Amino acid sequence: MNKPKIVRPEESQPAHVVWYDRKKYVTLNFRVQKPKDVQVEFQPDKLVMYCKNDTDDVFYNELYFYDKIQINDSRERVYDRNIHVLLRKMRPDHAWPRLQKDAAKASWIAVDFDNWRDWENEEDDGKEEYDRYMDIIQDMASNNKGQTPDMGDLSDFDTSVVSCCAAELKQEVNGKKETVKGFNVKLQDTILFPEGGGQPDDHGLIGDVPVLRVTRQGPDAVHFVTSPLEVSQEVHVKVDWERRFDHMQQHSGQHVITALADSMFGFKTTSWELGRQRGTIELDTPCVKPAQLQALEEVVNEKIRAHVPVTVQLLSIDDPGVEKARSRGLPEDHAGPIRIIDIEGVDANMCCGTHVSNLSHLQVIKLLGTEKGKKNKTNLIFLVGNRVLKYAEKSYSTERSLVSLLKTGPDEHVEAVDKLQKSGKLLQKTNLSLLRDMAVLIAQNFKNDPQRGNFFTLHKKEGDNEFMNIIANELTTEETLVFLSVGEEKGPGLFLLAGPSGQVAEMGPRVLEMLQGKGAGKNGRFQGKVNSLARRGEVEALLQQNCKHHTSEEK
Repeated sequence: MNKPKIVRPEESQPAHVVWYDRKKYVTLNFRVQKPKDVQVEFQPDKLVMYCKNDTDDVFYNELYFYDKIQINDSRERVYDRNIHVLLRKMRPDHAWPRLQKDAAKASWIAVDFDNWRDWENEEDDGKEEYDRYMDIIQDMASNNKGQTPDMGDLSDFDTSVVSCCAAELKQEVNGKKETVKGFNVKLQDTILFPEGGGQPDDHGLIGDVPVLRVTRQGPDAVHFVTSPLEVSQEVHVKVDWERRFDHMQQHSGQHVITALADSMFGFKTTSWELGRQRGTIELDTPCVKPAQLQALEEVVNEKIRAHVPVTVQLLSIDDPGVEKARSRGLPEDHAGPIRIIDIEGVDANMCCGTHVSNLSHLQVIKLLGTEKGKKNKTNLIFLVGNRVLKYAEKSYSTERSLVSLLKTGPDEHVEAVDKLQKSGKLLQKTNLSLLRDMAVLIAQNFKNDPQRGNFFTLHKKEGDNEFMNIIANELTTEETLVFLSVGEEKGPGLFLLAGPSGQVAEMGPRVLEMLQGKGAGKNGRFQGKVNSLARRGEVEALLQQNCKHHTSEEK
C-alpha cells in the first residue's frame, strides 16, 4: 500500500530511539508517551517517522541506514509508550555495526544493550518460526499479489480484482428473509476475514462499494457486493474496524476461557458461537457450579492483567508443532499452512480467526452465567472488552430509570418489584372477581328487559374468555343469538358467538373471516382469536340482519 510522503514539520524534535541488530532484521523502538497521528515512511535506505505525544509535542526523525532494507517486509506497530519498528535486511547475515550510514552518532540514538547479542555465534533456536513466517510473507509479496500490507491492524490496503460474477445473497432484515442480487468478487489478496471457526465474517468497503458478506471457497475469499467491479481493476480495501476489533476480542476471549475451563476443571469445549450481543461456549459437562464460574472468571481476568502475549504461527501440516496444538480437526477444503494461535503459557490452538496480539487488549471478561445445553451439556454465556462496557452502560441506564420509577435505591429494586408484583396480582384477582359479578348482572339485566329481542351484543376492553362464557351461560342461548368481544376496539382481541346451533354454524366462519382471526365451534358456540376488531360494527349489523331473517321465517 503506497503511503503519502511525510512532510517535515516547521517545529519538531527527534524522538529518542533505541535499536538492536539481528541476523535478518533490525529492531527500533521510538520512545514516545502515548503516540498518536503516527506516520512511518520506509525507503530502501531511509526511514522517516512523524508523530505526536499525549501533550501534542511534535516528533520527527530521519534515519539514513547503514545498509539497505526490504521495504515490503518492514513495518511498524504502535504501543502506549513506544513505536516498535521492524526492518527486514536486504542482506541477511550481514551485521550492522551502527544504525545510520553516517559514523557520527546522533544524541537521540542509543543501543538497546538488553537485546543486543553476538549473533554470529548464536544458534538459530527460536528464530526458525519467525523466519518461516517472514519468508511466507515475502513469497506472498513476490507472487503478483501486490505489496505486502501493513501487518499491524490491517485496516486497509490496495489490491486488484481477479474475478466478478453475478450472484445472490440470502439475508435476514428485520426478521424477514430477503434475497439480494449482486456479485461475487475475488481479489488478488484481501484483509477481509471470511466466516469460519465460529467467527462471523468481516464487513468493509472495496473502493466505495460495501461488502455485505465474505465466505471462503478453498484458499479463496469471496466478497459479495451489490455493484460490479472490473477485472484487473486496482481497488482499495477497507475493513469495518469496529466490527473486526469486536470479533477479535470475543474470539481471543473464547480461547482463554476454553483453555482455562479445561485446565482448571476438565471442561472440554465442543462448540462456540460469536453472537451479535453475546458469546456462547458449549462445555461438555452437565453443570458448572457457581464457585467454579467465579474462579474461572477471576483467573481469565488475571491473565488479561498479566499482559500475556498472543502470537501467530504458520506451520506446515507435517510440522511436529501441529500435533501439540489443540484442535477439533481441519476442514475438508483446507489449503496452505496450518495457523496456530499461541497464547503464551495458556493455550496453543489451530484457528483461522482474527485475534488480539496481547490479552491486555481484551480489557475485561465477564461470565454472565450458564444455560442448559443439548445432550447433557452446558452453555457458558460471556462478554469481552467493549461488550462488557456497553453492557455496563446499558445496565446503569436501566438502573437509573428504575430509581426514578420505583423511588428507591438500586439495592432495594428487587424488593420493590416483588411488592409491586404481589400488589398487581391481588388487584388482578379483585378485578376478575368484579368482572364475573358484572357478567352475571349484565345477563340478568338483559333477561329482565321486557323489550329484549333475540339478539344480544356487548364489547368490553378488560374482559376475557371466562367473562364472555359467564354471560352466554346466564342467557338462554337456545332462543337468543349472542355476540361478545373483548380487547382493543380496533386492535386484536377475542370473540364468542353463541345461540341456536344452526345460526352459529352458519355465521361463525363469516365472523371469523371479517375479523381476520382463527377459531372453531361446536354445540351452539363459536369462539376465536382475532387480529382486528375494527369491523365489529359490520359484524353486529350482519348478525342482526340474520336474526330478523330467521324471525320472519318462523312466522
